[in-house]
Amino acid sequence: MLHFPDMEATKTPLEGLLILRPRLFKDDRGWFLESYNKNTFAAVGITDAFAQDNHSASVKNTLRGLHFQIHPGQAKLIRCTLGRIWDVAVDIRPSSATFGKYFGLEMSSQDMTQLFIPVGFAHGFLVLSDFAEVQYKCSHVYNAATESGIQWDDPELAVAWPVGPEAPVISERDKKNQSFADFRRKLTA
Repeated sequence: MLHFPDMEATKTPLEGLLILRPRLFKDDRGWFLESYNKNTFAAVGITDAFAQDNHSASVKNTLRGLHFQIHPGQAKLIRCTLGRIWDVAVDIRPSSATFGKYFGLEMSSQDMTQLFIPVGFAHGFLVLSDFAEVQYKCSHVYNAATESGIQWDDPELAVAWPVGPEAPVISERDKKNQSFADFRRKLTA
């Protein structure tokens, strides 16, 4: 774990994937935090230049993912700014020792935890609260021509989504995502 005046960074079992906890400055007016500081991020090895900010709003049980962009890839800095989510990153870097492994983390507007996801990961999240807003920075602008996805419930990945008795709400596009086996086959083709 690395400590900085305004942030704590923790490595995960997946190389390059970092949990970031910004320091909250609270008083009787509310709170303030620094969500991004180029110098602090560089000190923990995050040197990506961010080119696009995204903001989504979703109802409970919405599952978005698992998404990634092929060329160029996208590093992402994720945070939940309202409500609670279960956030997942899957290592899809073929040369990685943790290829096909995932990391999941509950994130909320209460603790303002952030997750840095380097290029080479598929990403998704499930809304746990009645409503949630997620904001994230991307290192490259969105390119529909190179966008792709992997099935959220792929048995080979076996992501332990905290899904309740109801089926998650999934977009028509995400219902058509490829299996992890199909993704692996494309890598060798």
